Amino acid sequence: MSILNRIKRKLPVVGGSAPPPSSTPGVASARPQPAAPTWSPPEEEQESNVRAGRPVPEFLAEFVKSSPVVLFMKGSPNNPMCGFSANAAGILRNYDVAVASFDVLSDAAVRDGIKQFSQWPTIPQVYVGGEFIGGSDILMQMHQSGELREMIDQARSAQGA
Repeated sequence: MSILNRIKRKLPVVGGSAPPPSSTPGVASARPQPAAPTWSPPEEEQESNVRAGRPVPEFLAEFVKSSPVVLFMKGSPNNPMCGFSANAAGILRNYDVAVASFDVLSDAAVRDGIKQFSQWPTIPQVYVGGEFIGGSDILMQMHQSGELREMIDQARSAQGA
């Protein structure tokens, strides 16, 4: 059994509702896929309201599928605002993959919504291939075991990145 499955089996279920559907039919991603790995998507450093008034569940469903790896964190990968977010960003720098990040401090509705979306109470949150992985500690364990490399490679090939 993988580390991720062992950890998830031991964790209590948070929240009472099922997560929203994993994709939104008929809605194309507005963000172009980067040609090479990047740690500073234009949205991250410019406009704080990337979701442009879209409902939070719709935005989250699209955003988690926008890149092979997605990181919801406090701050940005280049300027993390908490130690756990800094740790997650640092781990992901070890992989040659595009990482889309979202600063949850820039949008309170997204900060609350991502916790409901994933049914996970803390930030940072990492998604690989559209699948919720967990936070900083789980990411570290998966990195050390090699399981994270496998997941990222699968996500990259699935998205053609």
